[in-house]
Amino acid sequence: MFDFCYVHKNLPKHLFFSSFVAFMILNIIENMIHYSNGKHYDKEGFYFDMPTKKELIKIIIIMLIFAILQGIFTMVLYKFT
Repeated sequence: MFDFCYVHKNLPKHLFFSSFVAFMILNIIENMIHYSNGKHYDKEGFYFDMPTKKELIKIIIIMLIFAILQGIFTMVLYKFT
């Protein structure tokens, strides 16, 4: 099994966390815009609606998964530079 902590013990942890935070912030904004566009696909102009609490939780869970993957990939690529 892949032991993330063992393989990356010498890599800076701030790289993982800064990559994680940047990915979360930028992509949650993007996903909110996509949500609004999808909700109002048949209307002209730009509309911005907040998703319901349940939909927002789903969006955040998916974003957390991909943000963690982004942080891991950043650290793995950092190891090879």
